[in-house]
Amino acid sequence: MTVPATTTSTSSITSAPSRKLTGREMYNAIGQPKTIVAPMVDQSELAWRILSRKYGADLCYTPMFHARLFVTSDKYRKSMFNDQDGNPKYDRPLIVQFCANDPEMLLQAAKLVENQCDAVDLNLGCPQGIAKKGKYGSFLMEDWDLIHKLIRKLHDNLSISVTAKIRVYDDYEKSLQYAKLVLDAGAQFITVHGRTREMKGQNTGLASWKILRYLRDKLPQDQVFFSNGNILYPNDLQRCQEETSCDAVMSAEGNLYNPGVFWTKTDDIDMQFPRVDKILRQYFEIVKSVDPHPASRHSMKSHFFKLMHEFLNVRSELRPMIGKTSVHSSFDEWEKIVEEVERIVGKEIASMENFEKLDIVVDGELQVWGGHYKTVPYWRCQPFFRKVDGERQNTRLLKVAGESNLMVTSNEAKEKLLKRELEVDGDEEGNARKKVAV
Repeated sequence: MTVPATTTSTSSITSAPSRKLTGREMYNAIGQPKTIVAPMVDQSELAWRILSRKYGADLCYTPMFHARLFVTSDKYRKSMFNDQDGNPKYDRPLIVQFCANDPEMLLQAAKLVENQCDAVDLNLGCPQGIAKKGKYGSFLMEDWDLIHKLIRKLHDNLSISVTAKIRVYDDYEKSLQYAKLVLDAGAQFITVHGRTREMKGQNTGLASWKILRYLRDKLPQDQVFFSNGNILYPNDLQRCQEETSCDAVMSAEGNLYNPGVFWTKTDDIDMQFPRVDKILRQYFEIVKSVDPHPASRHSMKSHFFKLMHEFLNVRSELRPMIGKTSVHSSFDEWEKIVEEVERIVGKEIASMENFEKLDIVVDGELQVWGGHYKTVPYWRCQPFFRKVDGERQNTRLLKVAGESNLMVTSNEAKEKLLKRELEVDGDEEGNARKKVAV
């Protein structure tokens, strides 16, 4: 197997140290990562991690693995994780994430990957219905005793560190006590997603960087702290780090739709907003290079659609070509799709007389949350904005975690909100805090 070289450091702990490293020691040992690929169900698999590292990701998490299935089903485990995962040559540093509600089962699962990763993470953030049914992820937030037992079981019995990824409550102080509990149990890194459990799908809204900063300031100064939420563009990384005072910034959806979201070394448009024809070819070649790797093959279709989500809105004739594929499709079938995208972008679009004038990224007006929405050519990777009641999220007011108001996303919206405030001036409810957090 030949795997494309990455452009980022892959320094990591490749053998168990004689003494388990503490959080800050561990963070330093893996190269002090600043950009992190989030753990995502069926999305942050090996091929995607290799691609993301080429575009600036310093640390990657695996997809969320179900601990019980990982232990009891050889088929499940081998389809999700094999001897290629965690290879020091191209897939480190790496943290493996599990969801679980049984401490002993969690430990058994962790023992199976202990020698192929730098840490094991407990998923405490999944908000989906399946997590509620199975009682894991964010649906453990009512059972702090169990959370403590899960983390402590790993901390006391693994040669590597345990970490945790959590969501917040609307209550700042409760969120702080929750974070302290996770750390007391033995978590060496803590990742905080600044959204509540209820904020998902059309109710996703905006993560609160204000809550993240509050937690960061109240936790021990030396605590390794990762922020997650609201990363749309590469320049959001620095804003997030400055506003939350975190050690590193994690991205899930932003990375899925544009791996270039992590590229901060230069202002190169081809690295920050890759052309879909070029990145599709890179990704496809990586998938072939790690074959056979079931998880990477299974995820191809989803990644094709996400990488080209805006492009497919214009060139919709490609949708059926991708739609009819399956995990059983040959690489020849996928090659035809890649070649057609290369033909459209590389020959039709790039050959336009005014292409150089059109092939630019333009900042919109400065928003009250401190950044800009950008206009990106449809043939380049860019953020995804889900629609709520038929309206894109970047054009409407959005709820912010921990706030009773709505987020202001445009000057027009701001004027409407200010007018509403004036109309209710003096009213206790109308004078509720109107803060903006990103």
